[in-house]
Amino acid sequence: MANGTEIKSQKISFTPSAKSESAATNTTDFKLTALPPLSLYIHIPWCIKKCPYCDFNSHQQRGTLPEDAYVTALIADLEATLPLIWGRRVHTIFFGGGTPSLFSARAMDDILSAVKARVFVEVDAEITMEANPGTFEQEKFHDFRALGINRLSIGIQSFNPQHLHALGRVHNGIEAARAIDIAQKSFDNINLDLMFALPNQTLAECAADVDQALAYGTNHLSMYHLTMEPNTLFHHNPPPLPDDDLSADMQQLVIEKLTTAGYEHYETSAFSKPNKASRHNLNYWRFGDYIGIGAGAHGKISAHDKIQRTATFKQPQTYLDCISTGNFLQDNRILTARDLPFEFMLNALRLNAGFASGLFTERTGLPLTIIAAQLAKAEARGLLVRDHAMIRPTAKGKLFLNDLLELFLPN
Repeated sequence: MANGTEIKSQKISFTPSAKSESAATNTTDFKLTALPPLSLYIHIPWCIKKCPYCDFNSHQQRGTLPEDAYVTALIADLEATLPLIWGRRVHTIFFGGGTPSLFSARAMDDILSAVKARVFVEVDAEITMEANPGTFEQEKFHDFRALGINRLSIGIQSFNPQHLHALGRVHNGIEAARAIDIAQKSFDNINLDLMFALPNQTLAECAADVDQALAYGTNHLSMYHLTMEPNTLFHHNPPPLPDDDLSADMQQLVIEKLTTAGYEHYETSAFSKPNKASRHNLNYWRFGDYIGIGAGAHGKISAHDKIQRTATFKQPQTYLDCISTGNFLQDNRILTARDLPFEFMLNALRLNAGFASGLFTERTGLPLTIIAAQLAKAEARGLLVRDHAMIRPTAKGKLFLNDLLELFLPN
């Protein structure tokens, strides 16, 4: 995700400030009565240029992309995962990166054809592809739509040329507008990614970016606060950023403008028109399952008696070399009952409307009583509210989400 785009795989930054009481016992025993919905994430790791704020697994394109070899690896990676998901249906597919739109329509066709030949993909599956301005060709994106890709996520970040330059983007405001125009000729379900609290950005400039994005009327907008992530150029050489007060004013401006325009603020950084939320991302936040294939892809796969997290090798060449062994996993760990309350809350509490009380047991196999003390403490601190049906973060809980999440950490 080199462009700061939508959350595609389970990569959420969290740094606790202190130890917390245990949220569960040490046991690994739990039982799921039903398996959650299943998604597929496909990672394309190359991009035109590595952005200085990006800490996702993306690599600058140097020379011709090894499309055929990479498609072969993706298929082998998927086949190695099949024993874990026999008989299950895939509800959403997401091509993330990097910049997946660098790949040809032929390569995307090969990937989707291979997927549909090996797993049952729902007829109405949401199939999203990330794209960056600068990779847009009208015929190419028409072909992407014809393949069955029915949702596009465009990494705009800003329409302001100075801010785009500061962010190290390879496109300008004119190219951003052109990309949206091309996209809207073939796609009616489009997300635009923007960022705020950019280097030297003013409140008026932030408002201008939001207004221009709203003018396109797309179904979905993702609005991210620029953060200094470890292992990025910005972290080692920070640019001049707005102070906390100005950043907070920008965030409030974003929320007010988008809600006034009829968008639902359904997740921390996500806004959609009614019934147009990202189904793929909602599956993450509701602690659903997902296969992760491609270099550096993460997965979460449940069985009735276990939940495991997977991660493939990150370096593209190392990943390609795995074709000979058939083992693409760099990490594969089984979650314990002790892990699950925090893992679940780390996702579900990003949803502004919260989650149904029964979802905790449905997705973890644990009784809600196991976190009764933590819920009570969060409620007493004004971070969370609950009733017989729903558990949701308060306005204070959304503002101090890390403090709320810390209550559910195991020791």
